[in-house]
Amino acid sequence: MSIICGIPLLECVYCLGCARWAWKRCLHTAGHDSETWGIATAEEFEPVPRLCRYILAVYEEDIRHPLWEPPGGYGINPDWLILRKTYEDTQGCAPPYILYLDHDHADIVLAIRGLNLAKESDYQVLLDNKLGKKKFDGGYVHNGLLKAAGWVLDAECDILKELVEKHSNYTLTFAGHSLGSGVAAMLALVVVRHHDKLGNIDRRRIRCYAIAPARCMSLNLAVRYADVINSVVLQDDFLPRTATPLEDIFKSLFCLPCLLCLRCMRDTCIPEEKMLRDPRRLYAPGRLYHIVERKPFRLGRFPPVVRTAVPVDGRFEHIVLSCNATSDHAIIWIEREARRAMDLMLEKDKIMEIPAKQRMERQETLAREHSAEHKAALQRAVTLSVPYAYSPSGYGTFNELEDGENSHKSSVDAESSVGPSGKGKNKESWKELIERLFDRDESGHMVLKRSHSYD
Repeated sequence: MSIICGIPLLECVYCLGCARWAWKRCLHTAGHDSETWGIATAEEFEPVPRLCRYILAVYEEDIRHPLWEPPGGYGINPDWLILRKTYEDTQGCAPPYILYLDHDHADIVLAIRGLNLAKESDYQVLLDNKLGKKKFDGGYVHNGLLKAAGWVLDAECDILKELVEKHSNYTLTFAGHSLGSGVAAMLALVVVRHHDKLGNIDRRRIRCYAIAPARCMSLNLAVRYADVINSVVLQDDFLPRTATPLEDIFKSLFCLPCLLCLRCMRDTCIPEEKMLRDPRRLYAPGRLYHIVERKPFRLGRFPPVVRTAVPVDGRFEHIVLSCNATSDHAIIWIEREARRAMDLMLEKDKIMEIPAKQRMERQETLAREHSAEHKAALQRAVTLSVPYAYSPSGYGTFNELEDGENSHKSSVDAESSVGPSGKGKNKESWKELIERLFDRDESGHMVLKRSHSYD
């Protein structure tokens, strides 16, 4: 047809599609991702700069004689450092990490470092995944990151359990950057799912802060665990927006034009509603905090503003064409801008002269707002027909839906086929109760047993 008409129709359609994609990408800035989100408060954002410094401390060989500490130091008391694991200790199964008992903030912190470009084992963890390879708690997760989290939990389970039971009023916080953020998010998933591993720890005591997070879990899990996991993104950071499998990123080094053409046609032709209905597609986990410090068509950095939400659609779906896409991924820059944003928040609170009692009331109000926003996000996921998403219970608690059995040796290999209704387990429990309380007579009618127990 193209030859007969003398016009290359297919080539024209392809060029128009590429032009449309390029036009959308050139106009898309990082501020568009969070322009409808609310502004974060000092109370909820307070742990972020502190945890960034703890993650930076993992890079030090001797915390008592630091070589690369940021301005103001790491804020770590060396006497409270419980343990420090290096690549030799983990044998490449997980990134290095530290376990720190923070008495000043009543917190037990496990901080994990980011990707080491010189370590082959880190690449193996990233590449150990295919689309839909690992299922967990009714969704899909990154297989390599889940294995690394399982190794860390199995190695430190006893000491974590001892600390959690000894300091019953302390929170348990998992924090990580880049590769470590994915491991930290998987650790939070596993500990919440198998809380008996740490002495039946309450879900409200578990927190996770994923700094520059990798896309490591499906959308239903990312929204469902938003009350536990928090992700922090600086402006144009590429990793939370990288929707392609991680192995494609490395392939792009050899075939970048081919990859860009395929991404161009896919983003142009596939609507976002269809991508949301793919249960295997991975996303940045939990509640999102977006640090915005640059504005489009303006030079220089501005006072950072932190926006937060639990989004379902428009969840960092598009890569930003920016020269800062890689520099915004650095933990040093994230710590610096998070500290600047925190100082501005505290300065504003100081000007307003908020009394202590009013501050406590605001914290309670913030907790209620986060809970309401979390429930709204779950409902939004159901409205958008996100696979395996379900609405929160009308009685104020979230449904704990479980089907299937744990059948693997490692604590993280336990999978469950969780559906949106969970009716199978209820039917079995009712059947067992009826058989225990009732018996059949000679005519086949149900009669109440004379002796029974209600335990």
